[in-house]
Amino acid sequence: MKHGMNIAFFGSSLVSAYWNGAATYYRGIIRALHERGHHITFYEPDAYSRQQHRDIPDPEWATVVVYPNDEKAALRMVERAREADLVVKASGVGVFDELLERAVIDLQCPERVVAFWDVDAPATLERVQKNQNDPFRKCIPCYDLILTYGGGQPVVKAYKALKALECVPIYNALDPSTHHPVPPDARFEADLGFLGNRLPDREARVEEFFLNVAAAIPDKKFLLGGSGWEDKPKTSNVNYIGHVYTRDHNAFNCTAKAVLNISRESMAANGFSPATRVFEAAGAGACLITDYWVGIEQFLEPDTEILVANNGEEVARHMRDLTPERARRIGDAARNRIVSEHTYAHRAEQLEIVLECKRKEVAA
Repeated sequence: MKHGMNIAFFGSSLVSAYWNGAATYYRGIIRALHERGHHITFYEPDAYSRQQHRDIPDPEWATVVVYPNDEKAALRMVERAREADLVVKASGVGVFDELLERAVIDLQCPERVVAFWDVDAPATLERVQKNQNDPFRKCIPCYDLILTYGGGQPVVKAYKALKALECVPIYNALDPSTHHPVPPDARFEADLGFLGNRLPDREARVEEFFLNVAAAIPDKKFLLGGSGWEDKPKTSNVNYIGHVYTRDHNAFNCTAKAVLNISRESMAANGFSPATRVFEAAGAGACLITDYWVGIEQFLEPDTEILVANNGEEVARHMRDLTPERARRIGDAARNRIVSEHTYAHRAEQLEIVLECKRKEVAA
């Protein structure tokens, strides 16, 4: 695009990944857009103790506005967004979502595109499909554009069925400046590491693909990172280390022999929804084992760039068979694939093309 846009972005948090899995996705996309000449103002509420658990300072590549946790403050931020060329309301801000989803629609005009960016589309769609009176249903046809964190054609089809004007998946990706190989760190030594917060639609899968596997192969060392697992029963070969700050993700991914990805139930059921940690770990050259989901090969080739498991028994089999040499080969191949095809620079370029077409359409 010839001219940089002013973008107003309403999201959960850019500066804190605390109970905020979308943080690295936001950072990657927004940094890449900044590098292409756009100016982004990120509006985030002071909620869920995220400001007390910041893991980056205010970045040079975005203006961060933290607003008080009340409705009047949220609406004042919407008014400030009238200066923008593009207004984005992301899903899962955590407070005043319904209010913001309605309010930003009022900012639409021929000079301004208003988009909803769904960072958890399978869950959003399941919610509105179950509840005909969900307030968000009425908002969907009003947005100029629906962007999603992923989901492929199943998500596009579902949003179109709900009268979305347009729906485009912008997959998460790798930011090579933040996620890359580093020396191993003794804190994270393990045969298999898993990093993820305890969430209702992930917990049963973590039991099957990680905790039960640890119980089945007691001679292997397992490392569990993420918030909320303190009181979860674990065998003695599981080392629980709590919340892992993003500054330590590279060391986490580079130290364990293999790193596990476990999708949330809705993501796995829908497919085409690789978690951010897939790109982070691959970018660090980790040997990844993932639960199966449709569309994996669009991102990484099974058996050569990633190992795939349909159940806990297959995770255990991979762990029994995996040599350090093969783990390195798989990790190196994954990194080469992701760097060449799946960085946030690739995603920002895709987004620009989508927005340029949409701006012409809105202005016409």
